[in-house]
Amino acid sequence: MLAAPPAPSLRFAANLSWLYTERPFLDRFEAAARDGFTGVECLFPHEHPQAEIAARLRDLGLQLVLFNAAPGRWTDGERGLACLDGRSADFQSSVHAALGLATDLACPRIHVMAGLCPHPAATPECDAASDRYETNLRWAAEQAQSHGCTIMIEPINPRDMPGYLLTHQAQAHELVQRIGSPHLQVQMDLYHCQIVEGDVSMRLRQWLPTCQVGHIQIAAVPDRGEPDQGELHYPWLWDELRRLQWTGWIGCEYRPRAGTSQGLSWLKQAMAA
Repeated sequence: MLAAPPAPSLRFAANLSWLYTERPFLDRFEAAARDGFTGVECLFPHEHPQAEIAARLRDLGLQLVLFNAAPGRWTDGERGLACLDGRSADFQSSVHAALGLATDLACPRIHVMAGLCPHPAATPECDAASDRYETNLRWAAEQAQSHGCTIMIEPINPRDMPGYLLTHQAQAHELVQRIGSPHLQVQMDLYHCQIVEGDVSMRLRQWLPTCQVGHIQIAAVPDRGEPDQGELHYPWLWDELRRLQWTGWIGCEYRPRAGTSQGLSWLKQAMAA
């Protein structure tokens, strides 16, 4: 009888757009490294000097594991371009720019936001938005292949982001299956998943074995704080991820209840388990 493979160590990446916000963005890299993180992620690195980011990654021995492509006019309420009518040129420009930046910063994953559908689901307008989304993702996955990069899509709960086109794990996985590119994967945020669907352990058991999940993110539910309170019992989920042989990164995309460093006792416990 073959022995079960050893449980992998969990790898956590600090999301520098959410953590250490008491510091200027470029100072957050050092703070994350000092707290023991070896990976970092962020929303929009194009808003900061590329050379400065590259220097901090190199000097601190950090890996940038994920960032978002430019989502359009964020301050005007846009949350991605991929499903928007008449914005294909803007979408393609954002993907080209993100792939260039990912290459320069040795980042293997880019999250491409879907965008908002201004009409309820199951309307012709929403169907057309879904068709545009799939067409644009096919194109983006082809571009990512030539850069050795992977495009990520993330279901987001409608409470935090009303009108977002992609809300359920099954939607995302069906898209990935239809497009059939190894350069398109699902970003599985357990916070969003719990709010929309619940039953997170079974969702992990369903989707992780497909190898279509390329990245996981975490936060407490419902307050989006550290993963040590609320209705999700993360110590159980750490064990579940080990049982499922998860070797990818786990992005810490939460809002610290006090200072970031002061709230990291959960991380020490997770790593020691």
